[in-house]
This record gives sequence, C-alpha cells and structure tokens, in this order.
Amino acid sequence: MAQNLFVKIAVLVVFIGAIYCEDKVVDDIGSHADGSRTDTQAVEREAEAIKLDGLNVAQMKDIRESAEKHHFQAEVNRMMKLIINSLYKNKEIFLRELISNASDALDKIRFLSLTDKSALSATEDLSIRIKADRDNNMLHITDTGIGMTKNDLINNLGTIAKSGTSEFLKKFSEGDMAPESDLIGQFGVGFYSSFLVSDRVFVTSKNNDDKQHIWESDSIEFSTAEDPRGDTLLRGTQISLHMREEAQEFLKEDKLKELVKKYSQFINFPIYLWTSKTVTEETPEAEEKETTTPAPEGKEQEDDIVEEEETKKKEPAKKVEKTVWDWELMNDSKPIWLKKPAEVKDEEYKEFYKSYSKDTEDPMAYTHFSAEGDVTFRSILFVPKTAPQDTFTENPVMDYIKLYVKRVFIADNIDDFIPKYLSFIKGIVDSDDLPLNVSRETLQQNKLIKIIRKKLVRKVLDMIKKLDEAEFKEFWKTYGIKMKFGVLEDAPNKARIAKLLRFSSSNSATELTSLEQYLSRIKTGQTDIYFMGGSSRSEIEKSPFVEKLLRKGYEVLFMTEPIDEYVIQSLPDFESKKFQNVAKEGLRIGKETDSKKGALEKLKEEYKPLLDWLKEKGLKDKIEKAEISDRLDTSPVALVASQYGWSGNMERIMRSQGYHRSDDPTHSFYLNQKRTLEVNPRHPLIKELLRQVNEGGEEENPQSVELAQALLDTAVLRSGYQIQDTPSFAARLEKLLRANYNIDLDAQVDPELELPEDEGDEEKEEDKKEEEKTTEEEPEKEPHSEL
Repeated sequence: MAQNLFVKIAVLVVFIGAIYCEDKVVDDIGSHADGSRTDTQAVEREAEAIKLDGLNVAQMKDIRESAEKHHFQAEVNRMMKLIINSLYKNKEIFLRELISNASDALDKIRFLSLTDKSALSATEDLSIRIKADRDNNMLHITDTGIGMTKNDLINNLGTIAKSGTSEFLKKFSEGDMAPESDLIGQFGVGFYSSFLVSDRVFVTSKNNDDKQHIWESDSIEFSTAEDPRGDTLLRGTQISLHMREEAQEFLKEDKLKELVKKYSQFINFPIYLWTSKTVTEETPEAEEKETTTPAPEGKEQEDDIVEEEETKKKEPAKKVEKTVWDWELMNDSKPIWLKKPAEVKDEEYKEFYKSYSKDTEDPMAYTHFSAEGDVTFRSILFVPKTAPQDTFTENPVMDYIKLYVKRVFIADNIDDFIPKYLSFIKGIVDSDDLPLNVSRETLQQNKLIKIIRKKLVRKVLDMIKKLDEAEFKEFWKTYGIKMKFGVLEDAPNKARIAKLLRFSSSNSATELTSLEQYLSRIKTGQTDIYFMGGSSRSEIEKSPFVEKLLRKGYEVLFMTEPIDEYVIQSLPDFESKKFQNVAKEGLRIGKETDSKKGALEKLKEEYKPLLDWLKEKGLKDKIEKAEISDRLDTSPVALVASQYGWSGNMERIMRSQGYHRSDDPTHSFYLNQKRTLEVNPRHPLIKELLRQVNEGGEEENPQSVELAQALLDTAVLRSGYQIQDTPSFAARLEKLLRANYNIDLDAQVDPELELPEDEGDEEKEEDKKEEEKTTEEEPEKEPHSEL
C-alpha cells in the first residue's frame, strides 16, 4: 500500500514539472543562437569581448566598424608566419623586443628635444610601464616616447622589416647633427614577436604631429582608427596584447619581473611594473559611544536641573590586511661599464658584481675596459673568490659571461665565446655595433665572436698577471689547475699562460715557483729546465733520477699533478730553455768539457764487457741497452725511458685512466717498450757484477744472472714502473731471502696437520645415523588403521 502511494506521488511530481517547464523548452535546438555556433562566430564574439582601458565593448565594436582595414601583402603574410613560428626560438623574448622598441622611441624623442624644446611639452616623463590585466587577459607595455602618426602605424607596422629606427637614423644623419648609434632596433621585426604569445595586438599611439590612433591586428590583417578617448597618452605608445591561452604565465607578476631583470635591467630609461603587495593597516578608531548615567538618588539637585554624567567608551582599533597596487622600478642597476674606469670606485665594482652575479662575496679581481677595431665593445670581467660549483667538471657551465647589445641582453650561451679553462670568469660584454640577425639570438658572423674572444682572453690573462703576490697565491690555489689546462687548450696564448704557471721546486719546501723565477736561479752552463713527475714531493725527492742533481745544487721542478707532464709536453721550451725530464734520455748535467768526455769514454771502455753481457745474456729481451749513467749518485741502477716513451709517472697516470683497456694497441705499445738500464760504475754491486762477468768469460754464471735480475727489479720499482711478472718477482725475492738467512733453497713447507674431529661432532653424527635407520625400519601405516 505504502509502496503504491510512493509511486503515485513520483508520477505526479514529474507531471507537474513537465507542465511548469512547457514554455521553457526550445523546440528546435539547432535554431537557437547558442546551438548553432561556428568556430568563426566564436572567435568573432571573443574579439568583441576584448576591452581596452577606457573603452567598453560597444565602443570597441564601433571602432572596428569605422576603422580602415588593410591586408598584409602575400609575401608579407608568409614572412609573418615565418617570424611567428620559426624565427624566434624562445617565446619569452617578446617582452625584450617590445621594451627595446620602447627604449628606441624614448631615445628618439630625447634626440629631438635637443633641437626642439617643445618636443617634450606634452610630458617630460621618459619611462616604460608594464601592466598585466589578468581579469581581461591583457598585457600593456606603455612608453612616453616619440609615438607614431596614423601613417607611421600603417607604414611601420604594416610592413615587415620596415624599421622606424633605421628611418629615423637616416633622416637624422641628413641633418646637421647625427645622434650616436644608441638606438636598438635596426631590423623592424621585433614587434611581430608579440604574436608568439598573443592572438590579437592593439597599438595605441600619440605623436606630437597627429591625433591618437589605434592599430589592431590578428596577424592576418590590420586596421587603424582614431581613438574616441582622445589624447589620453599625451605622447607615446601603448602596446596591448590579448594573450593566448598557453601564454598565461606572462601575465604573472613574478614572471614579468624575471624577464625584465634578465633581458632589460640595463636599459637607459626607467622600467616600471604594476605590482601588488599586502600591507597591514589599522582601521580608523570607532566612533565614541556616549552613555548617560543619572545622578544617584538622594543627592541634592541645584536649580532643579538633573545633570547627567557622560561616560565615553572607545573600542580598540582593528588590524586588517590590505592589497596595495603601485608602480615598482625594475631596472635600478646602472650599467657602470659605460663609464670610464677612472670614474668608477672600487666599492661600485663590488656592489655591481654582487648584484649582477648574485654572489655574496667580493670578487677576487676585476678588469674594466673598452675595445675598438673590427668590433667595438665595452666589458667588465670578474674573477670570483670561490670557484663556481661546476668549474672542475668535464663540461663546465659556460654562461657566466653575458652578451648585451646596447644594454639589451642577447645571450649567455654562445659557443666559443670564452675558452673552457676560463669558464669561471664572470662578466658582461656590451657592443653597440655587433651585427645580429633579425632574431637577435644568433650572430651573423662567427668571425666577430672570435675577435671578441681573443680580446677577452688577453684581458683576463693581463688581469691575472697584475695580481700582487698574496692575491696571486689565492688565485693559484683556487684556479691553478684550470690555468694548466689553458696551455693544452689555448695554443695561441700558451706562451702568456706559461708565465703564470707555478710548480713545486727543490728550491723551497713550502713556496711554489714560476718558470721566470727558475731561470733567474739557473746555474752557469745549465742549458735545460730540469723537472720530474711523481705522485708526491717526497717520492720525487727520493728518486734515483734526482740524486746527483740535488747533491750538486741544481734546481728541479716537481710535477706532482697528473696534468703536469701533459703541460710540459705541449710546452717544449720557455724563453729558449728546453724542458728536460730527468727520468728520460738526453739528460746533461753541467757543461760538457773535454776532460769530462774523456773520463766517460774511459768508463765505457772499462765496463763494456758488463754492458754487452747485460744486453745479450743477463737481461736479454728485457732491456733496450745498458749504459754508464751520469745521473746516478748512490743508487746502483735506474731504468730510463726514451725521449718519446712513457716515464714511470706517465705510465701510472695512463693505467689509472677510466677508459684504459688492456687490449688497446697504443697503450700496449708504450707499456711494452724496452727501456735503457743505466748503471752506476761507482756502486759496489756493479763492480762485483763486472768482476763476475770478467771472471766467468763465456760461461754462464747463474749467480750473476740472479744479481742482474734483482738489480733490474729494483730499477723497475724505483723508477716508478710496474713489474709485469709479479709471481716470478716474488719467487726471486724469496730465493734471495733464503740465501740471506742460510735456508736451504730446496727446503719444503711442512705438511698440514690432519686434526681429528671433536667428540661432540662424532656423537651428533652417530645419533643422526641411528635416527635415519629407525625411520627406514618403521612400517608404513594402513590408510584406515587409525579409524
């Protein structure tokens, strides 16, 4: 019963609803305006809904109906598509281009005012203002520059690559006074980058010689009309962009700040951004509330007048948060590189560096200069006190030097702008006449970049050279390795870099020395600069290769960095003095005299039997040759590499390389090269070996062979090489130890004792066997036995 009642009520509700909505239903949805919308109509309605400040939708519609409409020419239209879709790689540069155009307009009116004082009569303000209207999806860039007439709007904005700036310079140069080439726009296509982020562009402009007009375009056609609002701009131009859906980020305050700071912070004219901030304010004090209190009863009243006591109470003030909008200056940093160095104080350089680089420390050094010639530019370069984080990686960041053209940021990632070894240098390069292509992103001539690079490198090297001793120590501690890489990477400047190099030296245990200082201490008759590579200073000092040199007072450079030997290989001489690796052939100590040559020849003749025996019998196929040494002092032997072979230090470095392969033919060639064994004729072991060889004659003496092999092993290790056959080396060493302690060479190792197993382990094993036996004997149960 109840269920039937519920169904009846539901049917009644539906019926009443149908009656109520009868007049509301549209019979044919297709005939309704909203139901038959097309894309074209939707676009038209969207365009009609766009509003400019001070103009409502109806006024905008009237302007469009009365405006003069123009179509871009076919080739211009194709060029427009190219600009919008291909020319610019990064959409965000649209703001840079529009600000640059605004700066040009301001420069033009400033130039005109030099000869015509009335040019600034409408307003003396020279500024650029940017305002984002997120409610209406509009971005406005306004300047108080020269403005455009109606014809200028048609001619300059209706023709691709028609630059108003170039026309202005042409007219001005025909007069008596030509301005400095300080205007930015030279190609006239930067304006069209607006269509990268907007689907419709409005240009409102007022020139002193015409009324205020509005130019509108959707990149396909454009129209011009007189502004019904009158001359609201006084003078100048306002570009209003109706932003695309995918470009909404450019209406955000933080994004606009970022772009202005990045591209246009050094524009000559002030750039203001309409920004908001939240402030806390106190509300006005509440109105005083008056309350009347009758006088107490029983009190005598004078003249029968009842006086009321007034008591005033105040409510406490309330604090509320409020959003305040105002113009904020974006480009407060001044381009100090435009000044002469003598006009800039040291503190100004430091403050500018911190502001520009976001570094908290003062720079270690800086240089400020201007260059002229094939390309003219000004520059300030800084050496950071602390090396950037990626300085010593294989591919360091190369964007610390920023390229500006007339104070407009162009790029900071230009290839070959600065060599890798100077990647830590930070600074600015600003050129007034650097040719750029229309996108301002790729330079037209790589040759000019090479010229700039050449001048930058030389200025940096001069700056480093001028550091005082304390500053240079700090610089070398931080960037010394990078400068050594410069010798390898920068062949044209390696002679300059060589003067900056510092190495450890036998002259001082604590101080580094330069090559110039080394030459100032060189001994009479010394023709070479002596050096040796090793893993540490102590290792080199104990090497047999430097024994005699150090005893005689010759200075030796200690190459303890892995890169050092590579540096010397690419730097064969310094101021006519050749470098000589004391671990390789060709070492000459002191001046060659006839008496010295005679004594050496006599020793060679005396030791000829031993030298021949070592090469042909004792160490056959293990050495290239044996020679009398002029470099050894207390050591018996040393293994010397050829001039083009690997020293022991270089072999160690090459073996440790991550890309080293055992089957690499180049590595195998150098690793298997035979080397020269130099012997010390004054050492007792060499004299004994000579005696054994002379007494043995043609017969093979096993004891002599063992001694020769032991001497070779010693030479390999002390010369920094790696023993190839380590098992044989260990066996020979054991044999020498047995002989030294009178242990029989055939004595064998005692056999290993066979220890019995523990009793507990035996009992566990027996229990395990019993358990397994019981399990096997137990009969299988019948399926239903438990039942």
